[in-house]
Amino acid sequence: MPGNQASAVPQGDIRRRARPESEGDTDQPAATRGRVEEVRRLMWALDSRVEGRTLWEDYESVYNARWHHVMEVPGGEGTGMEVHEGEPPQSWTYKAVGRTLEKDDGVEPSGAPRLRLMVLTLGKKWHYLCRDAITDCYVNCEVDRVWQIVKGDLTELFSSRPEDHFTPHPRLLTGTPGIGKSMAAGSYFLYQLLHYDAELLPVVVFVVCGSEAYVFNKTAETVTRYMDKSMMIKAVKELSRRGMKGYIIYDVGGRLDSPSPFLPPGGWGMLVVATPEKTSYIHWANEKRAVRIIMNCPDESDVKAMCVWMKRNQPPPQQAEYWREVKGRMDKLGPILRYIFDEGSYKYWIAKCHNLVDGTTSWGIQSYSVFGTSKLWEGNNVLEYLARIVRARGERNGESPFNAPITAHLASKTLCKLAQLMTQAEFNLFVSRIRDCLMHANFGKCAMFAFLNVAFMAAIRRKLKELKPPPRRPSHRCAPDVHSQEGPTSHYFLPSAERIGKKTCINHRLLYIPEVENFPLVDGFFFMDSNPMTLVGLRMATAGGHHTTTSTVRQFTECLAAYFNGWEELSRDMSWEIIYVQHADSTPLNDWQRCDVVNSDNVSKKESQKIAAFWEEKVRQYQVSIPSRDV
Repeated sequence: MPGNQASAVPQGDIRRRARPESEGDTDQPAATRGRVEEVRRLMWALDSRVEGRTLWEDYESVYNARWHHVMEVPGGEGTGMEVHEGEPPQSWTYKAVGRTLEKDDGVEPSGAPRLRLMVLTLGKKWHYLCRDAITDCYVNCEVDRVWQIVKGDLTELFSSRPEDHFTPHPRLLTGTPGIGKSMAAGSYFLYQLLHYDAELLPVVVFVVCGSEAYVFNKTAETVTRYMDKSMMIKAVKELSRRGMKGYIIYDVGGRLDSPSPFLPPGGWGMLVVATPEKTSYIHWANEKRAVRIIMNCPDESDVKAMCVWMKRNQPPPQQAEYWREVKGRMDKLGPILRYIFDEGSYKYWIAKCHNLVDGTTSWGIQSYSVFGTSKLWEGNNVLEYLARIVRARGERNGESPFNAPITAHLASKTLCKLAQLMTQAEFNLFVSRIRDCLMHANFGKCAMFAFLNVAFMAAIRRKLKELKPPPRRPSHRCAPDVHSQEGPTSHYFLPSAERIGKKTCINHRLLYIPEVENFPLVDGFFFMDSNPMTLVGLRMATAGGHHTTTSTVRQFTECLAAYFNGWEELSRDMSWEIIYVQHADSTPLNDWQRCDVVNSDNVSKKESQKIAAFWEEKVRQYQVSIPSRDV
């Protein structure tokens, strides 16, 4: 075998994938055997001429990686997810949307188990990713979607006529840093490309962090490492000159790294994996007319499935406990896989995020103006710590990035800081850019800022639906609808009870937003100058029920009495209205939200009954669902 001819390669060690005796070359057709030997001779000649370095990893360890998958099972124990061996019987389905693909949820039968994650496992660690070595590659539908797009490019390439000299546009894969573009997407593509028809695609090249490269020769079943990128380029050019087809995965390294203008050669495909804060590759992408692919962050179910896989050898209750820990980190930091699975890594990164916001000055607020746009991240630490990239429809119906807040926790902290530094006009403009994100079902209280936007308030008034208690009272128009020319124009942060100083007078033009996260009853409120005065409470509702208790109402009134002058007298004739604001994707509230009498040390039985009667007879409730397009 060529692997025994060490003298042919002065500076390299190439290993061949182990093959069972039953798969000997004698089983191959004569034409295939001839092609195999031709490519082997070519690769060995190239290795001696371009200084192929010491082999890092066996071809076999990548080619023979093992599959598992995680299914979401309705009514399952613990997390409701189960780990199974092998590839899933049915992967995800996609549909054409514009010039790209999106997951087709409509084909999944209701109530049936759903595929949530595929796991590709090596016997040895995936060291070639230039970061911490891993043994598991997580493949969710976002990762698989990118492969389906690349596979479509290859199908088009190999179905074209030779005389057409067709070359697919290079692809540029980008997304939020730390979500697994290199670790997951790069590894998964390598595995899939190695299993692609070797007669059509005999060579795969993996460039790691823009420096060293691994050339996988599928026909000879070898892998060669090139420590010098220029040597790899020489090898690729020679392979192309000899008529061989290949595919290049190029993982962009430092901020100054960029693919060579000689890549890809004619007839070859190429995927560049890059993060938005590195922009050195942009000139190359423009010159090559590279087509963007935007990879969204993993969703909650994806991360839960990863937790179940990591704790697969533990009982379901322990799996569920680990998931709760990770979810708590993810709710604050976002689904950044690089940091949320380890407490130390999480604390390190969340502290940097908080320090960035806390350290923002009036000189630095311009850095936040790129939220709500598709602008690049180059040199902008604000986006690197506080933003995520969301896939949107761009020019000619292709894919475009959108810079959105990464979590409600960090968005709320950011909004509170900017509200102190910006003028009201600047702040309202900033909110208008990201109002779609703030209205997302997961963004809770920080969506309160959207109520300062005139267009948003107009959308609220058009869609208000009254929730009537039993027995039904006569219909009543909501105060913001009746007094449509009024409403809050600026905001005021209510401090925590420990920081309350002098009481203040009620201001009808202010939107009051509590600073504390556990403020009772509502997420924000304002007052309408009606007769009698109306208190309008705002509650961001994500579920199908938001009942309250008499003790919670009592806590709310105690807070208002501590904040406002003359509250006891003003509140006697005051009308109350509660608006439950929901994203269109949430389960809508249709029924009256009760105020239940519960035993409490802070509220007597008689007072609880009085509060419950007030809620039933005097409080008006309204619900509104807001699609993103309306805000």
